[in-house]
Amino acid sequence: MTIRVALAGAGAFGIKHLDAIKLIDGVEVVSVIGRELDKTREVAAKYGIGHVTTRLGDSLALKEVDAVILCTPTQMHAEQSLACLKAGKHVQVEIPLADSLNGAEAVAALQKQTGLVAMVGHTRRFNPSHQWVHQRIQAGEFNIQQMDVQTYFFRRTNINALGQPRSWTDHLLWHHAAHTVDLFAYQAGGEIVQANAIQGPIHPVLGIAMDMSIQLKSSNGAICTLSLSFNNEGPLGTFFRYIGDTGTYIARYDDLFNGKDDKIDVSKVAVSLNGIELQDREFFAAIDEGREPNSSVAKVLPCYRTLHQLEQQLSR
Repeated sequence: MTIRVALAGAGAFGIKHLDAIKLIDGVEVVSVIGRELDKTREVAAKYGIGHVTTRLGDSLALKEVDAVILCTPTQMHAEQSLACLKAGKHVQVEIPLADSLNGAEAVAALQKQTGLVAMVGHTRRFNPSHQWVHQRIQAGEFNIQQMDVQTYFFRRTNINALGQPRSWTDHLLWHHAAHTVDLFAYQAGGEIVQANAIQGPIHPVLGIAMDMSIQLKSSNGAICTLSLSFNNEGPLGTFFRYIGDTGTYIARYDDLFNGKDDKIDVSKVAVSLNGIELQDREFFAAIDEGREPNSSVAKVLPCYRTLHQLEQQLSR
């Protein structure tokens, strides 16, 4: 059975999903939604997508659409996820699930009520580098003592990964910290029992903190130190150092190295080295098999409770 998908948000990240879906059998993108009709038509023509619109509701009204992938601005995620579930469509929403705890809990409640697959794009759970570490943890061969994480960008203006102007403002806490808060709990295997945050000056135009520092502690004793910046003029991206009882590992997206910077072969971990493709494969497999996916809304909800707690601290 072919799973027919609508993709909302034909920007930098939407394109990554379209490229990934081309590699997955039994899945077809039948509708694409974008803010600018002409640019969205160009994307649709390139990927052979028949239906183009600027309104999510138009795609939700299509009976043939089984599932939706949301790559839209953060502020729209919770509302659009709810709309998809109300329309009877499975949904995968790019990280973050919401920009508030109330929004995240509303989606979780409706997912439980409908029984549909609702998944969040917590890609770090799927990157082969992090999967390799997770498998060692699961096998009892490695236990995390500390994760040291740097999330660094140079983004003093509102542009996306393709260097194009954004219609919305990114956020260190609700977007970029969400990756690490969730991954730390997932890898450490416990609940986050302590969380502290401090932030730097608020940008006069963007209205957000451009620098942030977060400390986390798991119920099993492991700790995490996370540094985030939009001010970094240097290597860009997120770099994870796992310090454990039997080794040290450094993950740079889909690549993994030991503490001496020797590269570790992760090519046998999964069917692809692309974390987005693996994330999409899990979404479609969960729909096909009628099961809860890894990074389901329910599984990642504790992350958003921690982000809410940190936001309360920062607003004092």
